[in-house]
Amino acid sequence: MTDHTTTPPHSAPTRIDDEHVGAVLIEVERRAPDDAMTFLREEPDAVVAQVLVRVHPPLVLKLLSRFDADRRQAILAAVPADRSAQWTRNQVYPEGTVGRLMDAPVAIFDKDLTVREAVERLRALAKQAFITYGYVVDPEGRLLGLLVMRDLLLAEQTRRLREIMLRDPFRLTPSMTLADAMQQVVHRHYPVYPVCDETGCLVGLVRGYVLFEEQTIAVSAQPGRMVGIEDEERVATQWWRSFRFRHPWLQLNLLTAFLAAGVVGIFERTIDQVVVLAVFLPVLAGQSGNTGCQALAVTLRGMTLGEIREGEASGLVSKEALLGLLNGLFVGVTAGLGMYFYAGLQHNPDALTLAFVVFLAMVGSCVVSGISGALIPLSLKKFGADPATASSIFLTTATDVASMGLFLWLATLLIL
Repeated sequence: MTDHTTTPPHSAPTRIDDEHVGAVLIEVERRAPDDAMTFLREEPDAVVAQVLVRVHPPLVLKLLSRFDADRRQAILAAVPADRSAQWTRNQVYPEGTVGRLMDAPVAIFDKDLTVREAVERLRALAKQAFITYGYVVDPEGRLLGLLVMRDLLLAEQTRRLREIMLRDPFRLTPSMTLADAMQQVVHRHYPVYPVCDETGCLVGLVRGYVLFEEQTIAVSAQPGRMVGIEDEERVATQWWRSFRFRHPWLQLNLLTAFLAAGVVGIFERTIDQVVVLAVFLPVLAGQSGNTGCQALAVTLRGMTLGEIREGEASGLVSKEALLGLLNGLFVGVTAGLGMYFYAGLQHNPDALTLAFVVFLAMVGSCVVSGISGALIPLSLKKFGADPATASSIFLTTATDVASMGLFLWLATLLIL
């Protein structure tokens, strides 16, 4: 939800208290953007600007979007021009892309500069920003090479930068997704990556720790999304916002639970006549649910890391079906033996048949669960939804209906 704040009289010159800025920064970083606005709404523009300068670019854009246009322009006017221009440029790119993570490039040089001239410029630039590499560009801004500080330190002072630069350095593109970028950088571990557009022009820099931090946040949010927890919710989120985030999904979960209950209701007569079946309903549901969750976890991990390429989805579904069959066979034998001994203790004359029913139901439900665990996130993605969003709720419904429905249907068919 976007919170467009009204424009208070915050534009008057304000003495910046670094301790106060630090305190606000701590509160902003530990909260979701909507909650963080509680600490920024009444702050002067200069304080907000100082806070935004110190947080990562993705959070900057989320926070800026929650101010109204006039307040946003006032805040942008209070930060250095290059930083403001970079934030404006980053907003062009979609969520989840490298373009949203970019910092402004600082140490940019012409290829014909001497080492001495470059070092003198670096001394001045280092007072304004933390610099890891220098970047050599042509007059049109296309990236030609990268300068390592060690090479500058050891090179002859009269040499030209074109002679010592690393040509054609590794680069990212702003339209690249976070998952694709992580695959490119996971074995490189450079502190900073240049970002170039389709023409080769240097449009920004992405720090390695920002990439890994964003990926960590994305992965850590998956378990919550699987059960209907919004990415916006954090430990510090106010209780009424948490309630608003969670409750709709619990209502959906209740409706899907009614579907599973309806399946059991269809076979009420069977349960009345063979009461021992009720004892094993939770066993079937729990085992098939765990099988589905295993498939779901592997599928979501593969999708997050970009391991599932186009055309490979059917292979993944087939693999999970096979795993469900194998697991169902072995677990089904154990469950069948459990039913046989339990029914025997109850002096049930159909103990052997009941054991066979449990075995068949366990095999079938595990196969269905494995297929569902892979298909649900793949289907959500195909329809444009987040693959993790409430996937656990849909999976639980599928596994409960399949396991209990198959179990009771087989019992009705073979015993009654």
